[in-house]
Amino acid sequence: MSNETAGTAWSFETLQVHAGQTPDAATGARALPIYQTTSFVFEDAAQAAGRFSLAEAGPIYTRITNPTQETVENRIAALEGGVGGLLVASGQAATTLTILNIAEVGDNIVASPNLYGGTVNLLVHTLSKYGVTTKFVEDPDDPESWRAAADERTKLFFGETIANPKSAILDIEAVAAVAHEVGVPLAVDNTIATPYLIQPLKHGADIVIHSATKYLGGHGTSIAGAIVDGGTFDWSASPERFPNYNTPDPSYNGLVYKDLGAQAFILKARVQLLRDMGPAVSPLNAFLIGQGIETLSLRVERHVANARKVAEFLEGNDQVSRVAYAGLPSSPWYERAQRYAPRGAGAVLAFELTGGYAAGLAFVDALKLHSNVANIGDVRSLVIHPASTTHSQLNPEELEAAGVSAGLVRLAVGIENIEDILADLRLGLEAAASFTGTPATTEAGA
Repeated sequence: MSNETAGTAWSFETLQVHAGQTPDAATGARALPIYQTTSFVFEDAAQAAGRFSLAEAGPIYTRITNPTQETVENRIAALEGGVGGLLVASGQAATTLTILNIAEVGDNIVASPNLYGGTVNLLVHTLSKYGVTTKFVEDPDDPESWRAAADERTKLFFGETIANPKSAILDIEAVAAVAHEVGVPLAVDNTIATPYLIQPLKHGADIVIHSATKYLGGHGTSIAGAIVDGGTFDWSASPERFPNYNTPDPSYNGLVYKDLGAQAFILKARVQLLRDMGPAVSPLNAFLIGQGIETLSLRVERHVANARKVAEFLEGNDQVSRVAYAGLPSSPWYERAQRYAPRGAGAVLAFELTGGYAAGLAFVDALKLHSNVANIGDVRSLVIHPASTTHSQLNPEELEAAGVSAGLVRLAVGIENIEDILADLRLGLEAAASFTGTPATTEAGA
C-alpha cells in the first residue's frame, strides 16, 4: 500500500507505518509476515520462465528477493522518494554494490574525504585491488574541488549527507549539479540523517545508501543495508561512459539495462550483482528493520533533542577543546544543517578531550550507562574512541581528513532520560581529568 495507491498524500509518519504493505493475502495478517523460505513454487513452467526473464514480477529465490524483504525495500524507497529499493546484508554491502553497479576495471570514483573509516578502507584498499580507484576531493565544501578531481574515467560522485564522526554536512545540491555537469550520478550515504531529517533525492542526489543496521532498525538487533534508486539519472545519455548499462549483458540473455527505464540501476543491482555476489539479507533481519522503521520519526526526534543538549553540555566544559556537531552554532556546517536538516543534525557527535589519547580511553572506560560498542543508531547511548577502534586502520593523513584526533570520543546519543545521560558523561569527564589536571566540570557543565 503506498500513498499513490491510497489516493492520499500521506505524511512521512504515516508512510513509515503503511508504505509497501497490505494485509497478507493468504491469512489476513496485519503485521508483516516473515517468509522464512529459501525458494518459491512456480504455478507452471510458463510462470517460471516469465520470472527468470523479468517479464513477470514475483519471487524466485530468497538470495534475490523475498516478500518480507520486498515490503521493507518499498517502504524505504517511499520514505526517500525513490522509484525502487534493494535491501542487502549490510551497509558495507550496500556501498560495495552501489559502486560496482556503475564502475568497472580502470574506472574511478570521486569521493568526499569526510567518510566513515570502513568506507575509506573499502575505497582505498579493497576496491583498488579490483581496478576501481578513488580520488578524494581536496575541499569537499567547494564544488569546484569536485569538478577538478573528475576525469573521463570517473563514474560516480560519493559522499555522506552527515559525515561520521566529523558531522560535516554535504552541500548536496551543489555537488549534484557538478556531478551532472560532468555526466555522472551522485550517490550519498544517508545513514546518520535518515530520510526523516534529510531526503537527498529532493536535493539532486541520484542514489541513496543506508546502513539499515543503524537508525532504520534502531534497536541494535539486526544487520542490513539499503540502496534507493532515485530513477533520475539517464544511463543512456552517455553510452561510452556507461557501457554496462548500454550493451547486452551475456549473463542475462543479452538484457540491456537501460531498456528497463527509471529502475535500471536498482534492477541491475538486484538481478546481476546481488545474484552473483550474494550479500542477501535474511528474512528475519528484514522483518526487524521493518519494525524499526515504523517508529523512526518518534525515535529520531528524541535522539536529536538529547543530542543537542549533550553537545551544549560538552561545549561548556573546560576539558573539551571542540565539539563536532552540526547542530551547534559554532559548527562550520551549522548554516548548511539549517538548510538541509531543519529538524536536526542527527544524534552522532564527537568531541576532543584536551588530555589526548589516554584521556579518551579513560573517559570511555568510566561510563556506566553508555555502551562501548562499534555501532551507532541504537536506542541506547553508545560511545567509542575512534582512534583506537573504528579508524585505527587509517594513516595520519586519512585520520586528519576524517577529523579523528587522538583524544576524540564519538557519542551516539540514545533516547534515555537526558539527565541520566549527562550524569554518566560527568563520570567520564571526572576520569579524564586526571590526565589534564582540569576540573571535571565548569559552571555550565555542572
